[in-house]
Amino acid sequence: MSLDRASSLRGDPKWVADRLEDPTTRVLVAGSEGVLLSGASDPVLARTAIEPDTRGYVELAGPILLGLVEDGAAVFAVDLDGLDAAMRERFAHGARLVSLRDAGVGLSRSEGGLAAYLMALLNWHRTHRFCANCGTRSVVIEAGYSRRCPNCGVVHFPRTDPVVIMLVENEGRLLLGRRAGWPHPRYSVLAGFVSPGESLEEAVAREVREESGIEAYDPSFVTSQPWPFPASLMLGFEARSDGGEPKVSDGELEDVRWFTLEAVRAASDDDGAALRLPPQVSIARFLIERWIARNRSGA
Repeated sequence: MSLDRASSLRGDPKWVADRLEDPTTRVLVAGSEGVLLSGASDPVLARTAIEPDTRGYVELAGPILLGLVEDGAAVFAVDLDGLDAAMRERFAHGARLVSLRDAGVGLSRSEGGLAAYLMALLNWHRTHRFCANCGTRSVVIEAGYSRRCPNCGVVHFPRTDPVVIMLVENEGRLLLGRRAGWPHPRYSVLAGFVSPGESLEEAVAREVREESGIEAYDPSFVTSQPWPFPASLMLGFEARSDGGEPKVSDGELEDVRWFTLEAVRAASDDDGAALRLPPQVSIARFLIERWIARNRSGA
């Protein structure tokens, strides 16, 4: 499913009001605990029609339009956290609340992307109700795409934090780290936020050095993934290293080490006890699986 974010239309209040009256319009609901899903074997985001008794809740703080789907129907977002128990049940219609991480395992790529967008936009509105410039309560404009301060006039847009996430290899080995609190024995590729004034390539080398003491070079961009935990854009890279003994150095990891291709492949095939890889929904897993496939083919 493709989504048109209707950038050229959402600033027209009449057009937005007409979408709210359109019987084909649907609402997607999410809260801080997750998203509402329907369907068991082939889950999708639960879609609810706007009824006379629910329209006010869709417009509660200003309608938040996600966009238009393929057939031209509009899709709006509603924050579950802002509803009372009775209205939560009204919007849910028997759907189940699932954390975004768990939902991503079963959703298709397009539905997963829509879920990430839904969660990220609602998170931003929930946590950015006041102007960062003067502290006045801001108002929703452009059908939820931004907020404007009625006092100083500053317009605020949803924040996205760039994060580099990098697969580092050396002679058939992968550099993987483990954070405290992860299910044992999960390891993943290293990652970190991009600093102001820093290129993505510089961020790759710095983060690897800071987290493991290993020098990485020749980073090449592979792909990206929106990751609303809380508002990140994961920028996937591959890099090489001349090796060395990795060691925890900045306090972010509890362990970091090299893993052989055989160990990583075994974990990919059966989630073996010696190593557990990141979940399939993550860009980290994609980078690892891509590396395994390339080594299987001898490329």
